[in-house]
Amino acid sequence: MSDRRESWSRRGFVGALTLAGTASLLGMRPERAAGDAPPETTRLRLIKFPSLCMAPQYVAQELLRAEGFTEVQYVEFPGEGTRAFERLRTGDLDMLQWFIAPGVLEVDRGANISFLAGVHVGCFELFATDRVRSVRDLKGKTIVVPGIQAVPHVFLLAILAHVGLDPAKDVNFLVRPAPEAKMLLAEGKVDAYLGFPPDPQELRAKGIGRVLLASAVDRPWSQYFCCFVMANREFVRRHPVATKRAVRAILKADGVCALEPERAAKTLTGLELTKNYEYALQSMRDVPYGRWRDYNPEDTVRFYALRLHEAGMIKSSPQKIIAQGADWRFLDELKRELKG
Repeated sequence: MSDRRESWSRRGFVGALTLAGTASLLGMRPERAAGDAPPETTRLRLIKFPSLCMAPQYVAQELLRAEGFTEVQYVEFPGEGTRAFERLRTGDLDMLQWFIAPGVLEVDRGANISFLAGVHVGCFELFATDRVRSVRDLKGKTIVVPGIQAVPHVFLLAILAHVGLDPAKDVNFLVRPAPEAKMLLAEGKVDAYLGFPPDPQELRAKGIGRVLLASAVDRPWSQYFCCFVMANREFVRRHPVATKRAVRAILKADGVCALEPERAAKTLTGLELTKNYEYALQSMRDVPYGRWRDYNPEDTVRFYALRLHEAGMIKSSPQKIIAQGADWRFLDELKRELKG
């Protein structure tokens, strides 16, 4: 059992508690929400996307209702791996939990989005064939990705730049959907594939490839947030109380994922984000949930801005990205309210 799970146990967790009871145990009592004004809107639109590390935004559904959102929508869009921020920019989504590096790209382009809080640390794993022994060995090799500037591709840009490789010249990117990508890796027809839950859990269970890098444990990636809560900036401006309430619910749910991985896994299978409960459960156990107080979100934005600048993907300085995209006021309030 990991240290984080043991620390939760020491706080007296009992597995049979209801979700509301779990939230109460974490210091997340309903009267805290009652102390705020009612939300300016009772509708909240979040993305539905089958990456299981996004579990807190799904587990948060009941908690969002307790915060006064009577209409919680998980909206599914075709091809959303590369178009999530387009939906956020246009207002088709109000908020999402998503990997921070594409958010940095968007702010560099002038997008009207706000970074609100870090949620959890690493969840991706980079798998490779036996031909590849280190990240530097990827020079001249073929890496399969679901799309150019999709989340895995952006992550890979940062990883390659960090070890001194030029992503534009030193590797070949092959675009294929995830099911085909995993098959190509199994057949040795590509050299590497970066996956988000439940892909790593499936690949490890089937003995496909070897783990070259795991962001939950390997530095420097394990020292920074992976997913953030982000929102349409106009939504935040018009609905500050609703924004705070929504962020609070998602951060509460992050704690629930750490405390009750079984409950979280059932939520994910119930929403048909995956059909495999065991992969979902293992994902909940592998991802370092429950640490949103322990890392500095601004350090994370700065880190990825530097990596993407090294890769030639952004022109803005890290400080400019932070100044234009970060809005930590809700997080600062919640750190005071939700004592660990």
